[in-house]
Amino acid sequence: MEQVSSTGRPVQITVTDGYDLKGFKGDTPVTFIRAEFNQVVLGDSAKITVSPEGTAKYNFTCSFEFNPEGGVTLDDLAHKPVFLTMTEALPKEKKQKEEKTMILGQAVVDLLPLLEGESSFETMVPLHPVPGSPLEPLRSGVKQCSLEVKVFVAEPLLTAAQISGGNLLKVTLEAAYSLPESFIPIGPLQNCMVGLQVPSAGEKDYPIYFKNGTLKLGGEREPVPRPKKWPIANILAPGANNIPDAFIVGGPYEEEEGELNHPETDDEGQLSFHGVAYVNMVPLLYPGVKRIRGAFHVYPYLDSTVYEKTKCLFSLFRDTGHNLIQNNKIGGVNSPVSKPVISKNLKEDKTVKEKDIEARPRPGDVQAPSIKSQSSDTPLEIEPSLCNNPEGQQYVEAGTYIVLEIELDKALVPKRMPEELARRVKEMIPPRPPLTRRTGGAQKAVSDYHMQIKNISRAILNEYHRMFGKEAVKVGSDLDSETLEEQKCQLNYELNCSGKYFAFKEQLKHAVVKIVREKYLKTIAFESQEELQKFISELYVFLVDQMHVALNQAMPDDVQGTPSTIYTSSEQLRLFAFEAEVNENYEMATVYYEERLVREPQNLEHWLDYGAFCLLTEDNIKAQECFRKALSLNQNHIHSLLLCGVLAVLMENYEQAEIFFEDATCLEPTNVVAWTLLGLYYEIQNNDIRMEMAFHEAFKQLQARVLQAQVTKQRRTSTVEYVEEGGKADSCLGPWGITSGSSTAAVKVEAPAGLGAPLSILDEFLDESSNLQSESHEPILSVQSQDPTTSQKPSNTFVKKTPSKKGASKCQESSTSLHPTLYSVSQTPTTIFMETIRFLMKVNAVQYVHRVLAHELLCPHGGPSCEYYLVLAQTHLLKKDFAKAEEYLQQAAQMDYLNPNVWGVKGHLYFLSGNHAEAKACYERTISFVVDASEMHFIFLRLGQIYLEEKEYEKAKKTYLQVCKRSPSCLTWLGLGIACYQLDELTEAEDALSEANALNNYNAEVWAYLALVCLKAGRQLEAEQAYKYTMKLKLKDESLLAEIHMVQETVGFGNPSF
Repeated sequence: MEQVSSTGRPVQITVTDGYDLKGFKGDTPVTFIRAEFNQVVLGDSAKITVSPEGTAKYNFTCSFEFNPEGGVTLDDLAHKPVFLTMTEALPKEKKQKEEKTMILGQAVVDLLPLLEGESSFETMVPLHPVPGSPLEPLRSGVKQCSLEVKVFVAEPLLTAAQISGGNLLKVTLEAAYSLPESFIPIGPLQNCMVGLQVPSAGEKDYPIYFKNGTLKLGGEREPVPRPKKWPIANILAPGANNIPDAFIVGGPYEEEEGELNHPETDDEGQLSFHGVAYVNMVPLLYPGVKRIRGAFHVYPYLDSTVYEKTKCLFSLFRDTGHNLIQNNKIGGVNSPVSKPVISKNLKEDKTVKEKDIEARPRPGDVQAPSIKSQSSDTPLEIEPSLCNNPEGQQYVEAGTYIVLEIELDKALVPKRMPEELARRVKEMIPPRPPLTRRTGGAQKAVSDYHMQIKNISRAILNEYHRMFGKEAVKVGSDLDSETLEEQKCQLNYELNCSGKYFAFKEQLKHAVVKIVREKYLKTIAFESQEELQKFISELYVFLVDQMHVALNQAMPDDVQGTPSTIYTSSEQLRLFAFEAEVNENYEMATVYYEERLVREPQNLEHWLDYGAFCLLTEDNIKAQECFRKALSLNQNHIHSLLLCGVLAVLMENYEQAEIFFEDATCLEPTNVVAWTLLGLYYEIQNNDIRMEMAFHEAFKQLQARVLQAQVTKQRRTSTVEYVEEGGKADSCLGPWGITSGSSTAAVKVEAPAGLGAPLSILDEFLDESSNLQSESHEPILSVQSQDPTTSQKPSNTFVKKTPSKKGASKCQESSTSLHPTLYSVSQTPTTIFMETIRFLMKVNAVQYVHRVLAHELLCPHGGPSCEYYLVLAQTHLLKKDFAKAEEYLQQAAQMDYLNPNVWGVKGHLYFLSGNHAEAKACYERTISFVVDASEMHFIFLRLGQIYLEEKEYEKAKKTYLQVCKRSPSCLTWLGLGIACYQLDELTEAEDALSEANALNNYNAEVWAYLALVCLKAGRQLEAEQAYKYTMKLKLKDESLLAEIHMVQETVGFGNPSF
C-alpha cells in the first residue's frame, strides 16, 4: 500500500439535532453534548433547552487531527468510534455552589466510512440510555432518542490507489466455552482478556486485545443473532458497546474452519491459567476467501510449543498485559468502570466467557506471509488473572475452546470472476452455433427437378382430361393401342400449337441447369464436342431415371411396395461401438462412433463418447479435439469442461487446465469431482495452499450431499422405486450430465422358466426386437438381398414378416450395465477421490487415475478397499498385465467376497488369459447374485461363447436369450442363432440370424451361418447369396468355412463356382 501523507488533516464532527429527548427534571431539560475520541475529550457543546416536542438544535462542531506519523492513525479510525455523551444540567438549588449534572446517554459514531474513500457522510445514531436514565423506554413501540451527526474531511484520507491496494482486517472473538471451574465468579472479581498478534510485512507484529467480557453460568443458549461489541473499556451506556449493524449470526459447525467442526464431547476440568489457541490462517490465502470462523481448542501456554508452531519468542501478555490491565482498572474519560453483569444465559450448560468483541486493526495493507500450515498458526493467548500462571493442563481437561471470526474487507488472493473464466474459455474454444441447413446443393437440385416434373405431369394430365374427358383414363376402360396413339398425337399437336410445350420446357430448364451445376459440377465450357456429347448422354439417362422416380411418387398406385429399411438408433450404435471396443476391434468401433457423429453432429454426448474412446486408444490429440468440440456446443457443460481440463493436464497445457477446472467450479460449486480435479491440478503445480483449499471444498460438498441423501432416505423409507421398461436409455446410459436423468440401477430381467415352447419364446423376442425398426410398418420381404459393399444400411434378407408394435426399444431397459465401469453395485461415494476415480474410469482417463489412487490410499476416510483393488485390477487388465490384475482381484475378494463385480472382472481376466474353465465358473457365480454386476452384457456374451465351445447348446441358447432381452445386438442374436442351429432348430436360427444381419450386415460369420441354414433348408438362391457375401467379407474362421463346403457338397448346391 502507498504511504499515507504525514501531514495532519482535521476530521470534523458536527452534531446538528437531537430527537425524542427527555430529562430528569421537567419536559424541557437543559442538555449539552460532550464529544470524545481515543480517550480524549474533543469539546462540549453549548447548553441547549429541549423543546416540549423533544427536539434540540445543537449545531455543535468539534474536530481532531488525523496524523499517521503520530497521534490518531488509520488503526484508530478503524476500531475506535467517536463517543457523544449527552448530559443534563440540573437547575441550581439554594445554597448550591456548583451546577449539578446527570448523564442521560451515549451515542457512538463509526468512522469506518472515512477509510472507504468517503470525505463526508451523515448518519442518525441512536442515543443509548445509561442505567436509570429517563431515556429508557417504559414500553415497547416508543421511539428511541437519536442524534443527527455529520462527519467531514476536506479531502479523502485515502486515495483510490491506497484503497485498492489496502485491506481491512476484522477479528471477532465470540466467546470462550467450557471454561474450568475456577472461572466461576466466586470471590474477587476476575479480569480476563484474550490477545493475539497480527503479522505485518516489514513491521512489528500488531497486538490486538479483547477484554471486559461477561461471565455467564450454565443455562440457556446464547441468542443468535447478537450484536458485536467494541473492543473498548469503560463505556457508560450498555447499548453503546454494540457496533452498529454488526451481528454474530453463527452457522453450522460443519462449515467452520476451526478444529471443532465435527460432533465432539468435552471433559470437565479443574483449574487453568495461561493458555493459547492456535488459529490456522492459511484459509485466508485461498482465492476469494475473506472470512474464516471456527472453534479452536485452548492449550496450556508452553514457550517451546508456541515457538515451534509460531516462531514467537515471548508471550504477548508478559510485556504488555500487566500495564494494560492496570490502565483498565484506573478507567478512562468515560466514567467509572461498571461491574460485569452475571446472568444465566448460557450455551451448552457450560461456563462461558462472552467476548462478542470485534477489533478492526490495519485498515491499510495487512499482508500475511506465504507460509505453510505448520508455521501459519497465529497464537491467541488467554490470560485469566494477574496471579502466578503454572503450566497446567486445566484447559485441556476442561475442553475449553474459543469461537473466533476473522474477516477481511477484500480477499488477500483475488479469485477469478466467473465472467472472466467464461471469457477465457470462449477465447480458447469459440462457441459454435448449430449449422444452418443448406438450401442449395445436389440433393436440393434433384428435389426441385422432381417437383417440376410433378407439376408438369399434372398440367399435361389436366390438358388430357380437357380434351378426352376423365372417363378415358379409368382403369379397365376399353382403349386399344391405335386409339391411345391417336390421342397422344392430338395431345402433342395441341401442346405445340398452344405454346404450352415451350412453356413446360422453360419451366424445366432452370431445374436441369441446377442439376448440371450442383450435381455434376459443370460450370465451364467443354473442351471438345465429343466430351459434350458424352456428358449429354449421361445427363439424359439420369434425367429420365429421375423423371420415372418423380412420376412413380406422383402416382403411387402404379408402384410396387418396397421393403422398409431398419434404422439403428444412436444408443444401439453406442452399444455396437462398445462391443467392438471391448473386443479390441478398434477399427469397427471407430466406424460406429463416427456414424453417430455424422447423424447428430450437434449432440455433445456423441463427441464425449468418441473422445473417451480416443483416450482408451491413447490418441490424446483426437480426444482433445472431441472434448473441445463438445464444449463449443455448450460452454456451460461441466463434464466437457472437466475433460478439457484433464486433457490439458495430460498435454501439459497447465494454464488452460486451470481455467477449465476453475470455470467448472464456478458454474457448479457443489460438484465434488470438479473441486477434486482442481486440487489435483494444484498438486501438480506444487501449490499446497490451493490444493488444500480445493480438497477441503470437495469434502465439504460431499458431506453435504451425503447428509442430504440420508435425510431423503429417511423420508422415503417405505417407498419402492421401479424402472419402467419403456424408459429412455438416455436417462440411464449416458454418463454425461446433459442427458443423465437417473442413476437408478437397471432392473434385472429374469430368463424364461423353461424352453418347452422355443418357437413362441423366439417369436416374442422377434416381436419386441421389431421395435428397433423405427418407422417400419410394412412386411419385410425375405427374398431380396442387399450388397453390403455398396450401402451401410442393414440388410433385410431373411427377416421374416413380423407384426410391428409400438413402444420403446427393449435395448433401452438395462443400458446402465453396458458402460465400462465397475461401480453399479454400490453407488454411495466414500471419498472425494473414489468419486473422481469413477468419473475418470468412465472416460478411460487411465493415465490420470493412478495419481488419484495414491490419494485414495492415503486418505483418512479412504485406504485400501474392495473398489480400490477393483480399479487397480482393471487398469492392469487394460495393460494385459494378468499377474498383477489377479493379485489385486484376490485382495478385492478377501475384502468383499460377495461383490458380483469382483467375480465379473475375474471372469474377464481368465477369459482374456485363455483359462475358459475358470472364466465359466466366475461368470456363472456372477449371474447367480441377486444384484447385477456392472458389465452384465459381456458376462452373458462370453459365458454363451464358452457354452458354445463346450457344446452345451441348451445353456448357450438360454444365456443368449437373456442378453437379447436385456440389450440386443448383432453379436447376441448371432450367438442365439448359432445355438439354435446346433440344436437343429432351423426356423429359430434363421429368425435370430436375420435379426443379427439386420443390425450389422458386415459380419461375415452371420452370413456364413445364414448360408448353412439355407443349405439345410434347401433354398438354393438364398444359400448362394449368403455364401457370396461370406466370401466377399473374408470369413476368417477356417473350420466354419470347411463346414459350409462340406454341407454344399452334401446337398449339391450353394457354391456358384462349382
